[in-house]
Amino acid sequence: MGDTNGYLIIGFCAMFVTFITTPIVRWFAREHNWVAMPDERKVHTVPTPDVGGIALFAGVIAALALAWKMDRFSPLFHGNSEPKGVLLGALVVLVIGVRDDVKEVSAPARVLAIVGAGMMLVWFGVTMFYFRVPFLGVLQLSNDWIPIVTVVWLLGMVQAINLIDGLDGLAAGIVAIGSTAFFIYSRHLSGLGLLSEPNIGPLIAIITVGICIGFLPYNFNGASIFMGDGGAYLLGLLVAVSTSVVGGRADPTTQAFSGQTYFFLAPLAIPLIILGVPIFDVAFAIVRRVSKRQGFAEADKGHLHHRLINLGHGPRRAVAILWLWTALLSTLVLYPVFNKRATNFAPFGLVALVLFLYTVLHPDLDRTPDDN
Repeated sequence: MGDTNGYLIIGFCAMFVTFITTPIVRWFAREHNWVAMPDERKVHTVPTPDVGGIALFAGVIAALALAWKMDRFSPLFHGNSEPKGVLLGALVVLVIGVRDDVKEVSAPARVLAIVGAGMMLVWFGVTMFYFRVPFLGVLQLSNDWIPIVTVVWLLGMVQAINLIDGLDGLAAGIVAIGSTAFFIYSRHLSGLGLLSEPNIGPLIAIITVGICIGFLPYNFNGASIFMGDGGAYLLGLLVAVSTSVVGGRADPTTQAFSGQTYFFLAPLAIPLIILGVPIFDVAFAIVRRVSKRQGFAEADKGHLHHRLINLGHGPRRAVAILWLWTALLSTLVLYPVFNKRATNFAPFGLVALVLFLYTVLHPDLDRTPDDN
């Protein structure tokens, strides 16, 4: 099922196509006035194109087309409808997201479109099969539960990525780091024969890494283009697909090595840990809005990146801090997976403590956000 070099070629293709397509999309958006205007909730101060999701989608199409032409990936495409389902589902979320970027779409309509994309994934077989619930055993999904689990997982991932997309480069960087970790993890499972094959998860993960890296040069602080809802929804779907078809198809009956049992037998916990930053942001947003009796679709400035800026961190430093937290969580997950005798997690605790203290007790708190 492909080799590491093959996957890297696909990732590079996704990166390159996204990189060369983004300026074209940016120009087209300016010509048609598809821009995000500054307001009190946003950090940017000038009208900025916000349909970068189109460029990300171009990278996905090109990478999948190249993989389809490569013999090493033929098991994924011959007699397998999953790539088509991913592409069509991605198109659905991209269209509703870009439509919302250009002309606001109601929250129920957006949710309905994402549910529709989830049902499309189900129709083409891009679903979980089973997974182990810690202390409860293996849960085999019935045909009645598969659509529900697929849609809920998709909605959760899409919302997580969308809510964290509030500073230049934040969402693209977090997804790139998280997807890199998940690609490494899924390839390790595959190499040990613990993953149901053919599995599209590693391919989608490396494509996700590629399009994020290709987009970041234009999207980092001082961004000339935003990914918009279209891009956030697209990344959310790609993350949902890669994590579900790996986490929901890893052999739940295998007795793993000492020190690795939890990560091997509960693989759906892996993306929840790796994407801990955006997932925590979603959970915190739900609690915050329920306590204030606000609608879930109502925007506010209580997200993690807003709070970091309020603490005195500039936009760049706030993004770097959240990237570092994602990298730390990713390393925490991969450490016991690759080290059979991993028992000492004290270094991770020490790094987390230092990062926490830097986050909340930085000495330059009197600096304004524009200083960084």
